[in-house]
Amino acid sequence: MSKIIIYEHFNFEGISREFTSSVSNLVQENFNDCISSLKVIGNPWVTYSGVNFSGTQEVYEEGEYARVEHNDSISSLEMVTEDLTDPQITLYEHVDYQGRSIVLKNETNLCHGSFNDIASSHKVQRGAWVLYEHVDRHGAKIVARASRDVPNYGGFNDQLSHVCPLKPGKPTITAEVLWDKKEENVKSVILDSICGLNHGESEQRFSTELCREYEGSVTDNFSFSNATEITMGTSFSVNVEMMKGSNNLSLSNTFTVEKGSSNTRTEKKCVQISLPATIPPRSKLTVNVVRKELDVKVPVKLTITTGSHSREEFGEYRCQSGNSITTEYKEDKI
Repeated sequence: MSKIIIYEHFNFEGISREFTSSVSNLVQENFNDCISSLKVIGNPWVTYSGVNFSGTQEVYEEGEYARVEHNDSISSLEMVTEDLTDPQITLYEHVDYQGRSIVLKNETNLCHGSFNDIASSHKVQRGAWVLYEHVDRHGAKIVARASRDVPNYGGFNDQLSHVCPLKPGKPTITAEVLWDKKEENVKSVILDSICGLNHGESEQRFSTELCREYEGSVTDNFSFSNATEITMGTSFSVNVEMMKGSNNLSLSNTFTVEKGSSNTRTEKKCVQISLPATIPPRSKLTVNVVRKELDVKVPVKLTITTGSHSREEFGEYRCQSGNSITTEYKEDKI
C-alpha cells in the first residue's frame, strides 16, 4: 500500500501523521504548514503549498526525506495513482497542442536536441512526469499527469529543458499456494537392512546397537514463469503449509524467493531410529529402515502490487521431502 508519513520537525522528529489517500486540506488534520520531514512508501506523492492541491508543487518518490524542500509550508497532499510502469508524454511547440511535437518515454535533457525552451503545451498518454525549467532537474517545475492535459503553460512557455517520468515504488508481492492443483508422488526407499538370528530356545538380545542415526533432507525450489516481469532483486515469501493427508506426510515452512538468485534450499537433519532389543526364540528378525520421499509440485499465484495497480503472475513451488524415516519389521521362524 502506498502511504506518506509526515513529521513536524526535521529528521523525522516531533508529532507525525500517516496517510494512505490524498488530503485536500491539512488544516482539518491539525497539521497545516508544519511539515519538515517525511517518508514515502510506494507510489510518489505531490505536496502543495495551498489547500485543495493548489500553489507550489513538490514531488517525493519512495524514500526518506529528512528535510523537505519548503519547510513549514505544505497545506495539501496528493497521492500519484497513475500506472507508472510505461510512461509516455507528448510535448507541443505551441499552445493548444499546435506546432511541432515530440514524444518521450524516458528521462530526457532537451538541451541535447532541437526541442529545448520551445514547449508550450503537453498531453500525457501514460504515467506522471515532472517538467523542469533547467537541466538536471532544477528550476521551476510542472507536474504532468495522465488525463490532465495542459493546453497552455502561461508563464512557463518556452522554458522547458528537462523532462523526467516519476518512478513507481517497489512492488509488493503476495504468494498464494494453490494446493488444490498440486501434483504429488510418494515412494519408499530402503536405507538400511539389519538382520538378527536366534537359533536358541529363549529370547536373545539384538546383536547390534539399539539405535542408529540417518540423514533426511527437505529441498524447496521455486521457478518463475518464462514471461515474468518481476525485476531482478525482488524478494517475497512463500508460506508453505500442507497438513497430513493420505500419505501421512506434511510440510510446514516459509520459503523466501528472490528473483535472480538461486531459489533452491536444502535442509538436512539426523533422524534417530530405535531398533528392537530382543529376538524371539528360533526366529530371524529383519529390520528395514525406510524413508518415505514426498515430491510435491504446486502452482503459486503471485499478486504484484505497484502503487494502486495490481496484476497476477504464476510460478511453481516444488518440495522434495525425505525426512520421514521409519522402521519396518519382518519376523520369520527358523
